[in-house]
Parts: sequence; C-alpha cells; structure tokens
Amino acid sequence: MAKVNEVYLYQNDIEKLVSEGLSKEDSTALVNNYINRWATQQLLVDGAKRNLPETQLLNFETLVEKYKNELYANAYLEALVAKNIDTSVSRVEAEAYYKAHESVFKLNEDLIKLRYINIEENALSVDEIEKKFKRFEADDKRELDSIAIQFKSYSLNDSVWVKVDQVVDKIPPITAENRSQLLKKTNFIQLKDSLGLYLIYINDVLLRNSTAPIEYVRPTIDKIVINKRKLELIKELEKDITKDATKNKSFEIYN
Repeated sequence: MAKVNEVYLYQNDIEKLVSEGLSKEDSTALVNNYINRWATQQLLVDGAKRNLPETQLLNFETLVEKYKNELYANAYLEALVAKNIDTSVSRVEAEAYYKAHESVFKLNEDLIKLRYINIEENALSVDEIEKKFKRFEADDKRELDSIAIQFKSYSLNDSVWVKVDQVVDKIPPITAENRSQLLKKTNFIQLKDSLGLYLIYINDVLLRNSTAPIEYVRPTIDKIVINKRKLELIKELEKDITKDATKNKSFEIYN
C-alpha cells in the first residue's frame, strides 16, 4: 500500500478508517490524507534517528521501554483487580464513611424535595385534584397515580432530593423572580402559563453550603470506598506477585 524506507503500511492498516456511508471521493481523500501523515511521521522518525544525538536517542528508548512496561503492568493489574474486587458497598459501610467525612460533603447548590402536577387550567375536578395533591395521604397518592394520564407532566415522588436548577428547567413558569418560593419548606405554589396550571408542593429544602444528605452523595461515597478498596487490593496483589516470584526463584536479588 505504501512504503517509507524499510517500513510498510498495509491494506489492513487502513481498512478500519473507512466507515460505511462515505462516498468514494470522501473515502479516497481520507485514505490519502492518512497515508501522507503516516509517511511524514516515518520520515521525521528516520530523520531523528540519523541526526539526533545518541544520548537523546538512548533516553527516548528508555522512556519508550518504561512506558511499554507500565502499560503491560497496569493492564494486568486492572484485570486482576476486576476479577477479585468486591464492588458492593453496604449501607453500614457507606454510613461509616459519611460520618467520618461529613464535613467534606457540603452542597454547592440548593436542593429540594417536591411533587408537582401540570394540568389544564379548566380541567374537570381541578379543585378535587388540588385537594388530594395538598393533603397527599396514601389514598390520595394512589388516586392521583391512577388518573395521571390526565396530567401533561407530573412527579409525585417527593422523597428524592433534586437540584433546584433542574426544577427551574423542568417547570417553565418558575422564573428568577419567583425562584425563591421553591426554597421555602412545606410550601404550596400554584403557577400558570400557556401550558396550563402547575401545582407544586415543596416537601423539604437544603440550601447551598449545607451538609449534603447521605442519600444524595451515596453514589460518590460508593465510588470513593471502591477506589480505596481497589488501591489496597493493588498493593496486596503486587506484594503477593513479588512474594510468589521470590518463592519459586523467578525473582532473585544478587549481592
């Protein structure tokens, strides 16, 4: 396909470059550009080997060998870790980590728990829906769930923390002017726009710089705990590999 001195570029080296759907002209241009870049790089490498100082070339070879060894070692360790690590984090373990590092988990945004319904302003039974929505006892929630097909949009799960900014994006009539209403706990809000009537109930609020609740930062805690476990496992694996190599005499130190 192409050759620079004693280095060859073969057909199967470039086949993966051409994706289906490309025109013949585009495919040809893509391949030619790749071949020219490849040739330029090979010529530059050849020029470097002929003209750079020997000490610099030796230093490059050392760096290349070091990088190659690190790639092999890291890939093997990753495979061993993936095979042996326990990626489940119990509630007890997560809570222990949270309590020990609680001061670290500060919110950089406002959070709220809320429920909302978007419904036609002149829909039948709006008053009854609003009554059930505000009271929100078990029977009320079941009934609202059963008629949810009437709603343009809704969320009745008010036990989950969400970012206030996400709520602002989701509910159009919330603006910079009335956004502060979202930050009042146990607060009922009724808003209107061209899409209809919005019933909003704020169940709980956590302001910026408050301590983040464990349920909100649990995914982060799980990642931290698993990563810590991974680092400890890597140390153990490295120690065991060296110990086994010493035992079977594939690793020896000569004095």
